[in-house]
Amino acid sequence: MTATATGGPAGKLDGIAAARDIYAQVRARVAALAREGVQPGLAAVRVGDDPASKIYVRSKVRACEDVGMRSDEVLLPAESSEGAVIAALEKLNRDQRVHGILLQLPLPRRLDAGVIMQAIAPAKDVDGLTRVSLGALLAGQPTFEPCTPAGVMVLLDRAGIVVDRRRAVVVGRSTIVGKPMALMLMARGATVTTCHSRTADLTAETRRADILVAATGHPGLITGEMVKPGAAVVDVGISRLEGGKLAGDVEAASVARVAGWLSPVPGGVGPMTVAMLISNTVAAAERSRAVSS
Repeated sequence: MTATATGGPAGKLDGIAAARDIYAQVRARVAALAREGVQPGLAAVRVGDDPASKIYVRSKVRACEDVGMRSDEVLLPAESSEGAVIAALEKLNRDQRVHGILLQLPLPRRLDAGVIMQAIAPAKDVDGLTRVSLGALLAGQPTFEPCTPAGVMVLLDRAGIVVDRRRAVVVGRSTIVGKPMALMLMARGATVTTCHSRTADLTAETRRADILVAATGHPGLITGEMVKPGAAVVDVGISRLEGGKLAGDVEAASVARVAGWLSPVPGGVGPMTVAMLISNTVAAAERSRAVSS
């Protein structure tokens, strides 16, 4: 199935329903590990008391509990040094009960997340964001795929959207989403263009896309006139506007009249990011078990 113009509202790329399916699969894998005396464990490291980070970590802890996994939250003071955060990560590297480590971003500005992230052992990098994991993805031999782009791929597959030989445009070039997203689409046979804030005539680029992924954090950047009729549009961005309303990178009202498929905000990519993190952690536990047996 490909994305086609519908003449009406776009089909919904439902992250809540897709995540529910992933959790059902994960529960079965967790139960199988439990029969061997292994409980997958995720540790989330949070530095400071950022309200949004607190909410994100809480949702991940809750997801772990729902599928029978162990979860730990390591809270460090906002004034922690780079060395102190690295020491906390290295301690978790040595903890055999912990199979996955998440460094919750953003860190306080004075800390270099790019440096600190490298302290996570590759075997426990379930976020897929260390240089080792990203390098493996670039080489076409991924270990843990970054959770958000991996979730996007699941949404496309679940809707039956063909990636092979299609033209894909990724708006955004972050290490967390944009760059790995482009690599994953390319690996599946898409012809990929990566755009960003300095792209000349962004509309001309996005209108060529059969699959358009917006990941910039700029609310309403992508409008209906920028979308090819029938395209699959995935909205990764999420921003909180005045009054507390959440908004994505896509102006949903105008795009829904043109696109064949559209992921909502909230309820699209967000639930998938958490689901893929949980799935990666179980995979880490399975690999650890295989090595030790």
